[in-house]
Amino acid sequence: MRTAFILAATLTVSACATTQQNTQLEDALETTGSIEIINQQALSYLAEDAKISIRGKGYRWTEGPVWIAEQNYLLFSDIPNNTVIKYQPNQGTSVYLAQSGASGLYEGDYGQGANGLLLNDEGQLVLLQQGDRRVAIMDAPLTSPKSKFITLASHYQEKRLNSPNDAVYHSDGSLYFTDPPYGLNAGMDDQRKEIDYQGIYRLSSDGEVSLLDESVNFPNGIALSLDETTLYVAVSDDAHPRWLAYDLNADGSIENKRMFYNAKALIGVEGEQGLPDGMVVHSSGNIFASGPGGVWLFSPKGEVLAKIRTGRLTANCTLSADEKTLFITAHDTLLSVPLL
Repeated sequence: MRTAFILAATLTVSACATTQQNTQLEDALETTGSIEIINQQALSYLAEDAKISIRGKGYRWTEGPVWIAEQNYLLFSDIPNNTVIKYQPNQGTSVYLAQSGASGLYEGDYGQGANGLLLNDEGQLVLLQQGDRRVAIMDAPLTSPKSKFITLASHYQEKRLNSPNDAVYHSDGSLYFTDPPYGLNAGMDDQRKEIDYQGIYRLSSDGEVSLLDESVNFPNGIALSLDETTLYVAVSDDAHPRWLAYDLNADGSIENKRMFYNAKALIGVEGEQGLPDGMVVHSSGNIFASGPGGVWLFSPKGEVLAKIRTGRLTANCTLSADEKTLFITAHDTLLSVPLL
């Protein structure tokens, strides 16, 4: 879930845009982009003439979408504006939570909000907070959101994390998360950076943080295969964009690091702007992964089945509970694509 801090200086959309209600209805949606079918297998999930609809716009950098099944709405982050936005079908978007990831936890902290969002087994909202540099639970019901949080992980070996980015829960209650430097104003060279590397971590159900891999410069989106034997990690490295896969052991450790898909050849190719970022695993085992050009549909073996070309830098995606809609956070918009 790349924050694209290098774009922040060029963004001119007013921060107040996220405080305005977007009342665009389903029968009057703008559309954008196109669908590229690469393998006929994709037609089981995605129609070639499917419309990519704009569900909300006017944000600064959207990220971290999560579907709230019980209430039938979507939450997503607008990181530079330090807010979480709520999208309700047929009602549009509105601010759900202000001060979502920068609450002034430490003096001098930067102002970026939450990035990744997900729910734990108890239905609580878990946030990857870039400004506060921690993984936290919102200490309030989903129906009454408040900028009040309980820290789950903020340090490793007594050093503050860089800026937790994306996470995925295992069925045993442990949380796997990535910690690139995108929430730090100067990135890798920021004076407030305390850890020399950008880690992939595991937070156990009893609160212990363990380092799994420190060798990846820009670990970003993260996901688990359906059988929880493979951990997928997107690497948003400008010099070597790629997706990695690891075998996941019964004790929570990882091994057999390998290339899932190498996107290096796309650097500088027209229409392939963007980097590997957030992803979601479909019940078929196929993976929708944001990357160069939009959202890619991968088979579990790393074969590219289709590309959803959004026409803008694309950060993340998630599925509705019935898997009939793919929601996409792309630069200043929230998009949706119907699935079969």
